[in-house]
Amino acid sequence: MLDENKVTLAEYRIGRAEECLSSSEALIEIKDYSASLNRSYYSIFNAVRAIFALEGVDRKKHSGVIAYFQQNYVKTGIFDKKYSTIVQEAFEVRQESDYEDFFIISIDDVVTQLDNAKDFVSVIKKYVEETIESFRD
Repeated sequence: MLDENKVTLAEYRIGRAEECLSSSEALIEIKDYSASLNRSYYSIFNAVRAIFALEGVDRKKHSGVIAYFQQNYVKTGIFDKKYSTIVQEAFEVRQESDYEDFFIISIDDVVTQLDNAKDFVSVIKKYVEETIESFRD
């Protein structure tokens, strides 16, 4: 059952997702590509957790968040399969960027990750807003 606490948390997490997108863009400008990848991923991660807030669930591990999203939102047809690919790729690239020595990525790949994150957050935000609107009606 949706309540105002869940709505508040979902809205907060969408706000965090949007902040991460802005940070990612700014980091590209100063050529900090690894940090930009990190922020692009966290924009997606926060957006997914906004959906979870509406449902009243959460997962401790990133892999659990991704798996739950794929199982309950992509496989059920709520979101297109491309969003499963976007979240999985963003996670993998972020892992490599944050933890691998000598990680190198092109500006084009960084911009692609940011563009994918913007698309992802936009679709999730719309879903969250529509869910909240139907709750308040």
